Amino acid sequence: DEYQWKGPFYFIQGADPQFGLMKAWAVGDTNNGDDEWGEEIKLAEQAVQAINKLNPKPKFFVLCGDLIHGMPGTQWRKDQERDLKYVLKDTHQDIPLVFVSGNHDIGNTPTRETIEHYCSNWGDDYFSFWVGGVFFLVLNSQLYFDSSKCPELKQAQDVWLNEQLAIAEQQKCKHIIVFQHIPLFLRKPDEDHDYFNLEKSVRQELMEKFHKAGIFSNF
Repeated sequence: DEYQWKGPFYFIQGADPQFGLMKAWAVGDTNNGDDEWGEEIKLAEQAVQAINKLNPKPKFFVLCGDLIHGMPGTQWRKDQERDLKYVLKDTHQDIPLVFVSGNHDIGNTPTRETIEHYCSNWGDDYFSFWVGGVFFLVLNSQLYFDSSKCPELKQAQDVWLNEQLAIAEQQKCKHIIVFQHIPLFLRKPDEDHDYFNLEKSVRQELMEKFHKAGIFSNF
C-alpha cells in the first residue's frame, strides 16, 4: 500500500541526542567525562513534546546517529541508552521511530560485536522502507568509514544496497531518500577526506550508485 504516492507528507529528522556529550565537552574530556546527561534529557523531552503536538502528525521520526555519547565498552553507555529509551517511549504511538547508527553507537571502527549490540538495542543497522510512494534507505555509514575489523559486513551491505537500488528502479520510484550518520561530503563532492566525511574513493562509488538510481545530494 505504501508503494503508491498519495500526496504530500512530512517526517521529522533529528540527530545526535548523544546523552553525555555536553558534560564531556564542558570538562574537556570527551572520552571519560560523560557521567552526567541531565541537560540532554531535558532537550530530548522537549523535542518529543513538540513532535507530539504537531497536527497533522509526521509519518515518522528519524534519529540519524550518535544516540548516546559513550563509545562501545565505556562506563556510562548502558545507563545513557536506558535513559534515552525512557524519554523516547513517550513519543506518540502513531509516530514510528527510525534509528540510524553513528560512530558513538557502534565505534569509529565497528566490529561484529558492536554492531550486534546496537542491533539488539535499536534495530537493524541498515534497512529500507516505503512511505507514501517514497523509498527510504537507512545505511550504516561506519562500514564505509572503516570496516577493517568486519569487512564481510561492509560487503553484505554493499550487496544489499545494490539490490535495493534495483528494486527502486523496478518500481519506477520517483523519490528516494537516504539516511546515514556520516555525510558523503560537507560542502562539495570533491573536498578532502577528514573525520566528518567519507574517503574520496568510497564517496565517489556511492555517489555514482546514487546518481544512477536518481538520488541527488542535498545538503
